[in-house]
Amino acid sequence: MDTTVIHLGGLVVAALRQAGYAESTIGQYEKTIRALDRFVDGRGGAYTSALGVVFASLTTSPRTGRFSAIRRFNYTRLVTLFDALVDTGDVPLSVRKRGGGGRRPFSDTFISLNAEWEAEMIERELADATREAYGRTARGYLVFLEEHGIVRLEDADAGTITGFLESLLDRWAKSSLFWVVSNFRPFLTFTGRRDLVDALGLVGIRRSHPVLSVMADEDVQRVVTACASRTVVSSRDAAITLLALMTGLRSCDIIDLRLGDIDWRSQTISLIQQKTRNPVTLPLPGLLLARLADYVLNERPDTGDDHVFLRQLAPHTPLADHATIHRITTVVFTAAGVTDPRAGSRLLRHTAASRLLAAATALPTISAVLGHARIESTSIYLTVDEGRLAGCVLPVPAGARS
Repeated sequence: MDTTVIHLGGLVVAALRQAGYAESTIGQYEKTIRALDRFVDGRGGAYTSALGVVFASLTTSPRTGRFSAIRRFNYTRLVTLFDALVDTGDVPLSVRKRGGGGRRPFSDTFISLNAEWEAEMIERELADATREAYGRTARGYLVFLEEHGIVRLEDADAGTITGFLESLLDRWAKSSLFWVVSNFRPFLTFTGRRDLVDALGLVGIRRSHPVLSVMADEDVQRVVTACASRTVVSSRDAAITLLALMTGLRSCDIIDLRLGDIDWRSQTISLIQQKTRNPVTLPLPGLLLARLADYVLNERPDTGDDHVFLRQLAPHTPLADHATIHRITTVVFTAAGVTDPRAGSRLLRHTAASRLLAAATALPTISAVLGHARIESTSIYLTVDEGRLAGCVLPVPAGARS
């Protein structure tokens, strides 16, 4: 196989064009290919994986003399395609998720334990997002043990639990450690180490219950008005934002929504919610239905993938994660003139719940709509119902007013 950069680069560019990539994106690839060609030209003229590693490590911009994130991204992206092309003869254009799931243990015992935990989560049919959260925390603990010379769980004591949690405080706020504890406990229970589970409980980290943030009525109206205009917001972005605002769907459920989940005649969507595995059927209000239909008929890429929402640029794969939904809703908020930086599905979900409460909807109904496994989970939304909260206030005693 011809392994010159020019030949390999031509195959990559041809694959990109066939997949429908934008010319601006292809131009960035071609720029990087030229840089790689200059680099390889003085080192034998043929591309190798070893040269690719060195090239990808050239992350310092010659113009500024500083680290360049864009250079690292472009160089690494091209080297990944070149390596795959040399090894398999194909150009893989699937979108890689960010993050990689965090650091992984290296000892045989912990690699085996992690694999058993992964298999257990699959057997329990946990949602993908739940498995990712549980798995990342478990791997983080195992890596922490290895860093302290422990490669068998039998040698871990209660002190390793507090030590692991304390090691997270450089990147986690203490008030947020509840989520780590929540994700950590199932793994410790799985290992059968009751002493470690008890140690986790003795740490005393409790969940805080702040008053939830919701959108002001005027901001809701701005977003709805922007979503109603075909010239202001794309149909895809409008449909996604309205789904979160009008139905309270979680990001993971919006991402996983399939064409077969939509009943156009009855104007509803029916799905199994990823987090709770509960089935739910939700009505599609007129505006939401119109923007969704416009996206499917006129804007959605022509592909065999049955996910409703796809990337607008090639490769036309399903949306990646919660961060993607946040970026989309941020674009809509900006177009609508709303400056709230928390323009994510969580804010929209809270707002949907608050509007249901304002309409005197019963808590069991709201719980069903939001897909809560327990009705107690819905009670937190009472914190945004100012009318009902005011009814709980005791009158000031007469003596205190004088």
